Amino acid sequence: MLAPFLDEKLIEAGCDEAGRGCLAGPVFAAAVILPKDFAHPLLNDSKQMSERQRYAVRAVIEEEALAWAVGRVEAAEIDEINILRASFLAMHRALDQLVLRPEQLLIDGNRFVAYQGLPHHTIVKGDGKYRSIAAASVLAKTYRDDYMLRIHEDFPHYRWDSNKGYPAPVHRAAIALHGACEHHRRSFRLLPDTVQGKLF
Repeated sequence: MLAPFLDEKLIEAGCDEAGRGCLAGPVFAAAVILPKDFAHPLLNDSKQMSERQRYAVRAVIEEEALAWAVGRVEAAEIDEINILRASFLAMHRALDQLVLRPEQLLIDGNRFVAYQGLPHHTIVKGDGKYRSIAAASVLAKTYRDDYMLRIHEDFPHYRWDSNKGYPAPVHRAAIALHGACEHHRRSFRLLPDTVQGKLF
């Protein structure tokens, strides 16, 4: 059962990311401010929802949220600053776009870099505990999936339409056969170390 809020008196933004463990593509993050009485029977941690459910709930979130935004950090940026800091930066970029300023932040995970002096709470597995974080997880996941489907059209051999850039066997096999491309994260272990150096 997802909690509707941490503090009923404050404007809370839930934040979550998608794509930290991928070999290719950006990391996405979303920030969502929901009405205190928002509820949807399908809303959950996005990993526990089917693709159809995620897109159905996304439409409701976008319609009923008081504010929402999505940010991303590209693969080249991830290589420069590392994936953890990139995840925080993606959340900051989402927060930058909110049309309503939150009074506190609910962050999925156990670490965060403070944003503009706002109080924040890091919550392990928060996307399964609070509605605003779950909503952010749905937006981050679906917007990232949309992006990976678009770039799949230019690089169909990696099968990003099915693996979304995660290290699935078919993805790694394609890297071994075709090499890496501009969307791959050079700082990640794409293939065993003995082969990796030959990719770039």
